[in-house]
Amino acid sequence: MSRSGTKTKFVAVTSGKGGVGKSTISSNLALLLSYSGLKVAVFDADIGLANLDVMFNVTAERNILHVLKGEARLEEVIVPIRKNLLLIPGESGEEIFRYSDAQMFARLMRDADGLDDIDIMLIDTGAGIGEQTQLFLQSADEVIVVTVPDPAAITDAYATVKVTARRRRDIKMILNQVHNEREAHNIFAKIRQVALENVDPALRLELLGVLTKDEKVAYSIKRRSSFVRDFPRSRPTKELQKIAQHLVADIDRSVRVPTSESGLSGLFKRLLEQF
Repeated sequence: MSRSGTKTKFVAVTSGKGGVGKSTISSNLALLLSYSGLKVAVFDADIGLANLDVMFNVTAERNILHVLKGEARLEEVIVPIRKNLLLIPGESGEEIFRYSDAQMFARLMRDADGLDDIDIMLIDTGAGIGEQTQLFLQSADEVIVVTVPDPAAITDAYATVKVTARRRRDIKMILNQVHNEREAHNIFAKIRQVALENVDPALRLELLGVLTKDEKVAYSIKRRSSFVRDFPRSRPTKELQKIAQHLVADIDRSVRVPTSESGLSGLFKRLLEQF
């Protein structure tokens, strides 16, 4: 009889281009989710530009590359951030690209059983529409595309939606650094209209939330801190709390599944199925 574990919800956070606050949102959202009592892991899957250890102001002496090369076990590279929150650090160099294939995920699966009790895993992917990023987007339960009110960023966000919609019809968006909700809703409405007309009329594109521009966020980033912890009553924190609540509401923590379908090993199993 197979062992059972918590059914893990995999949420991929991505963007069409860099510099739109994707990793800032991932790290702060992870903190808020851990405050709610869920066991949360953040997988820094921005292969080549991993930086969540900087966001959390922790030192990751080893990362996923050391596991791939057989120099460390997965449990040795995981960094505990706080109660109920773990970071799986990525590699910021290009060497990891040599291991980004089916063999990589098979190797990691053998070592991932220790993370089978995770309730939700945020996957901070690379920006853009590259093949490796798409692997994670197609393996996730939910995809969140982050963008800002910049013409180039909006164009790239639409491109991400277009490519991702080839294999899934449910995509969510977060509009970051907006001046107000009206601006965000106007931008989203235009993206959605173009997507429905030119991509797929059955596409379920949803605005998950809005984060207004606030200097407090920039202040925390410079301090290598988290704005939800530094400024718990700020507007961006309250807005991100609403997003976290939407994600928590979708999780049925009573569901029990085989460990091969949960935790990090469950994610790698999904990734392998795409090769």
